[in-house]
Amino acid sequence: MLYRPLGATGLTVSEIGFGCASWWGKPAFAERSALGLVHAALDLGVTLFDTGASYSGGEAEPRLGRALKGRDVSRLVIASKAGTYAAGRGRVGRDFSAAAVRASAERSLKTLGLESLPLLQLHGPMRSELNDELLGALAELKARGLIRAAGVNSFDPAVIDHAIGLTGIDAVMIDYNVLRPERAPLIARAAAAGKGVLAGMPLAMGHTGLKVAKIRGIQDLWYAARGLVRHRGEVRAGARFGFLHRLGGMTGSQAALAYVLANAGVSAAVIGTTRLAHLREDLAASGMALPAQVARRIEAAQTGSA
Repeated sequence: MLYRPLGATGLTVSEIGFGCASWWGKPAFAERSALGLVHAALDLGVTLFDTGASYSGGEAEPRLGRALKGRDVSRLVIASKAGTYAAGRGRVGRDFSAAAVRASAERSLKTLGLESLPLLQLHGPMRSELNDELLGALAELKARGLIRAAGVNSFDPAVIDHAIGLTGIDAVMIDYNVLRPERAPLIARAAAAGKGVLAGMPLAMGHTGLKVAKIRGIQDLWYAARGLVRHRGEVRAGARFGFLHRLGGMTGSQAALAYVLANAGVSAAVIGTTRLAHLREDLAASGMALPAQVARRIEAAQTGSA
């Protein structure tokens, strides 16, 4: 596993991080299997683990805490999120008030079993919510030693663009993958400003390999339903990149990750999986170089000239 600096935070992260969310955090996914994936990731050199207070109906964050219990966390960068919370019956509530973010951070420390949280990210805030009061609360959390760095996680380019210019924001997390090449200028600007950049959805939710059509278990049905309901456009666009899964020397997932990590402004790509074989496959992409001819085919598919 290779490692990269998280912007100017002073933190170093594995260039591939493990996302503890979605099906991984749900009670329907066996606790033993979920914890086993975290332990395998640790053994394979992963130091970045990303979760959130609202993920998996509020179950993901405490599950990650249980997975880390008894482990040496001194070199780990555990990232959680505030501003959203599990409101019951599958609903997600929003509260970006300074008081709510402070309380969320304090709860996260308890559920994760940490004394200090390396990275606290605001989860999907509107630009107007990134006000002086909220930034002051983040500064207070840093001063108290409860968090080391603060970030913004949003798939809205306008919000990320605004966050890059904020002094109190140390990192940003944005969707970046072969289907989202237009994020590259934002990443370059963030890196130039000393911000850490986490690439969310680096595998484009498996749409390049038509994952929605490959059902092998209940988790596949769950992900397929979510993809067809929320991301139909990405499913259609992903069909243009099927060639990634017919390469020699690397798998489609590895090629997708190599594309993301070829961007020097990216600190880490955060993947999620519920299968050990997939985890090992993805983590093996660390250090892989994307062949020039593959990069050209990706660009052609992105521009529609393939």
